[in-house]
Amino acid sequence: MPDKINVEILEDGTIQFSTDKISAKNHASADEFMAEIEKLCGGVRVVEKRKQKYAHVHAKGVVHTH
Repeated sequence: MPDKINVEILEDGTIQFSTDKISAKNHASADEFMAEIEKLCGGVRVVEKRKQKYAHVHAKGVVHTH
């Protein structure tokens, strides 16, 4: 299964990213991508683990999930 990052812009302007598991070879670049989005948006990244096998994140400006 290919690595995917789903992007959703919420009504409050928060950007929410959600992913299933990211492969080891792409994990570092995915983290760098999230950090760059956080920097460009001026927001704070918040990561929340979901009860399933992946995580969920909420942040004002940036959200990251996997």
